[in-house]
Amino acid sequence: MLNLITLTDPRSATAEAMRTLRTNLMFSSVEKPLQTLLITSTASEDGKSELIANLAVTFAQSGNKTILVDADLRKPQQHTLWNLPNQNGLSTMMLDDAQLANPPLVKIEAVDGLQVLPAGTPPPNPADLLSSQRMNDIIGLLKARAHYILFDAPPVLAATDAPVLGSKLDGILLVIRAGKTRRDHAAKARQALERVHVRILGTALTNAPKERTIATY
Repeated sequence: MLNLITLTDPRSATAEAMRTLRTNLMFSSVEKPLQTLLITSTASEDGKSELIANLAVTFAQSGNKTILVDADLRKPQQHTLWNLPNQNGLSTMMLDDAQLANPPLVKIEAVDGLQVLPAGTPPPNPADLLSSQRMNDIIGLLKARAHYILFDAPPVLAATDAPVLGSKLDGILLVIRAGKTRRDHAAKARQALERVHVRILGTALTNAPKERTIATY
């Protein structure tokens, strides 16, 4: 496993910031509880995949059954981060009824209560798959199996996948990278999400000074 600081250095300031982020998200709304969360970014290399992997660890460590779904069907990273095979996953569940009945979830032995659903073989039409009724069925199936389901999605400005999938979920967290993400790109990403009336929960800031490693607002 690579760069999962919540496992390699759980007492670090960054790991503690991840736990704070988890708590903020869990209690983001009493009136509309959060069960399904999508994490995306404005562009590639903002650190969204590592952030969501670490965040999934903290959700599971809090005693909640957690499923981490790699819904980035264009450039999936979760199988690499967790050193998992990627032949089967979300994309193959779309086509195989047997996998829909028995999802190819991978139990993470190092983290009690955490399972990962890899992306699977990259399909030619990710946005079409994510917008389908089949995706609704998959979300419903996963919700019956866990307290929290976290979805890693492609950057907003790179494809329509994140807004499409986000409209089916309880909320979205947008990742921006200090010193890299352009302000106008962040604004465009927010506008793209707001156009489909998704629930934007806040922003996670990565690559910031240690005292502000991750923040939501």
